[in-house]
Amino acid sequence: MKKGIFITIEGTDGSGKSTQMKKMEDYLKEQGYEVVVTRDPGGTLISESIRKIVLDPENTEMSKMTELLLYYAARAQLAFQLIKPALNEGKIVLCDRYIDSTYVYQGYGRGFDRETIDKLNDISLSGVIPDLTLFLDISPEIALKRRFNATSFDRIEKEKMDFHMRVYNGYKKLCEIFPERIARIDASNSKNKVYEEIKEILDQIIHK
Repeated sequence: MKKGIFITIEGTDGSGKSTQMKKMEDYLKEQGYEVVVTRDPGGTLISESIRKIVLDPENTEMSKMTELLLYYAARAQLAFQLIKPALNEGKIVLCDRYIDSTYVYQGYGRGFDRETIDKLNDISLSGVIPDLTLFLDISPEIALKRRFNATSFDRIEKEKMDFHMRVYNGYKKLCEIFPERIARIDASNSKNKVYEEIKEILDQIIHK
């Protein structure tokens, strides 16, 4: 494999992304690939610092524009410092969230238009776009209940349910807009069944 593969995993909070990321990492390493696992926002010292600011539940006065630009500041650093170099070295990069989270949370959730987000992608990401995005599809009511049982909520998770429904419906629309890149997976199934479906998709892309 000369060029690396960039795979992102998306879904509402509590959809099982962390569990499936670990399974994917283990499987790809078993196949002999070098794998880099990261998250957005985060993944670098600078990006993790921004993450703390943007998700801090105490920052209730943050404007939606500040939120949008902070996410892109963190993502620009992640793409420049970690993802692009890893791909150039022929590694597989697995990232928990990326541009699609902005389309749905700041776009469908906060009301930013797609043109604005597209422009920010062009400006900030150095051409680093996922080869494959896995969308773990599960209703926000179920997903957030899982999260509530696991830990406390961050600033975004504490939004009202109508916000999370806009986000969820946004994900479904993105599946229609980007069918060549986004694979929808029914995350209401058992963890093992979800993983088996993901593994089939992974096999298709790594053996192209």
